[in-house]
Amino acid sequence: MKFSLSIPLLLSLASVSAFTPIQNNVLENTIKSQAINYVGVAPLSMVATQEIETNTRRKKTKEERLQLASKGLQVHVIGLSIHHASVEVREKLAIPQHEWNIASNDIVSSGAVSEAAVLSTCNRFEVYYAASDARSATARVTEYLAERSGLPVSILRKNLFMLSGDDAVWHLMRVSGGLDSLIVGEGQILSQVRACHSSSIEEDGCGGKVLSRLLCGAVAAGKRVRSETGISKGSVSVSSAAVELSEMLCMEDLNLPFSTARLAVVGAGKMTRLLITHLASRGLEKITIVNRSLGRPQELQEQFPDIDIDIKLMDDLWDVIGRSDIVYTATSSVDYVVDESLLKENGLAGGCPLMLVDISVPRNIAEDCKEVPNVSAYNVDDLKAVVAKNTAMRQKEMIEAEILLREELAIFCGWRESLSAIPTINQLQEKANSVRKEELSKCTKKLSQNGNLSDKELEAVERLSRGIVNKLLHGPMAHLRKSDNVDDQQHAIKELSSMFMLDDDGNGRGRGGPRTRRR
Repeated sequence: MKFSLSIPLLLSLASVSAFTPIQNNVLENTIKSQAINYVGVAPLSMVATQEIETNTRRKKTKEERLQLASKGLQVHVIGLSIHHASVEVREKLAIPQHEWNIASNDIVSSGAVSEAAVLSTCNRFEVYYAASDARSATARVTEYLAERSGLPVSILRKNLFMLSGDDAVWHLMRVSGGLDSLIVGEGQILSQVRACHSSSIEEDGCGGKVLSRLLCGAVAAGKRVRSETGISKGSVSVSSAAVELSEMLCMEDLNLPFSTARLAVVGAGKMTRLLITHLASRGLEKITIVNRSLGRPQELQEQFPDIDIDIKLMDDLWDVIGRSDIVYTATSSVDYVVDESLLKENGLAGGCPLMLVDISVPRNIAEDCKEVPNVSAYNVDDLKAVVAKNTAMRQKEMIEAEILLREELAIFCGWRESLSAIPTINQLQEKANSVRKEELSKCTKKLSQNGNLSDKELEAVERLSRGIVNKLLHGPMAHLRKSDNVDDQQHAIKELSSMFMLDDDGNGRGRGGPRTRRR
């Protein structure tokens, strides 16, 4: 069902504008301080109106995307991340990758947003969008978030952040570079930003000229940071942090050394592969994998021939949990796999000590498992203690990475400003082509009447005229595109407009008024 928000709420949320420039190393605090906040607004009123109509959007041509981009589309981002939103909130908005384009199409369906791209991971949910009217666009995105999450405004208000203009671009650069990750320098976020870019330029994507360029630049920036600094050397991932956490707390929670603990993991995707990789580096010899099918676990058996991997299907889940000391969960399920009632139902409450480590979003392990005697349950938010040590060790690399990211930020901003020259370039091309056609028409009429040239020869004259015009215009147009800064470009636009009389009324009259013909 589609829901509508109360008008006062939309107007108040939409009034959030661009923020002051963000200084190095303080983005987290800036984002938090810029969280959407409003006063004196009536509670969220969500009223079912009608089923969302599905309509296919025609893919814009390259010329149409360029024309839209030249109209001053501003980049914005609204979202939440692990830095200032709990996993309980993040899982309400989590979207699997194959549905990213469905979400972005929903966001642009009203016409208020020109371009949109969704980035949803276990640690963040962000909507990047471009629009000429920030107020109505922000209202539309906020409406979508309320529809998607079903959360009351009081909760959304405390967790959402919004950034506009250069601040939004800078945020994405830091995200791609791994500086905004829970694990500083981790590589998985770069592949996720790359997937976001790939989705945005697919046939059903909504990236457009501006966002596709931004996301492509962010991917390039992320690669550069990792190749030119040591930010990713020896870095940990969420999976390795989960291993370190369980190793650190094993004696305290289970009263046995980590090396002797019986391990199991539920799920057999990428996170499980990374988990086994890090466990293998600690001398892992045996682990049980529980999955819905045999395909992926068998692939893992082939990838890790030195590890004894016992494969079980979901029917044997509770038997496996009952025989394990530490169970990691990493499935794509949107429902809880383990909760308090299931633990009690299967006789695991108050028995042998059990550690549950959930690295999934949405969560696989319910919060009420923490209330079960002899059960210790952890989720991704509990990894922050492990991560703090990693971040402290990378301060030097973070500073070096931010210097490189500033350069990439300048490159994108320079390209974005160059779009303001497109209307002038189009005017120049149109005027030159109009003059060419007019003069060529006069010439070809005379040549045709006299029968001096054949149709083939007239066509050659046509091509010659186009070639001359294109070569003459190449210099002025290249000069417009290569202006070093905004002021230089605006000056060049003004000079070219005057030089080629682009402000003419089309009747040969420039700013100086009508001209008399010399006799």
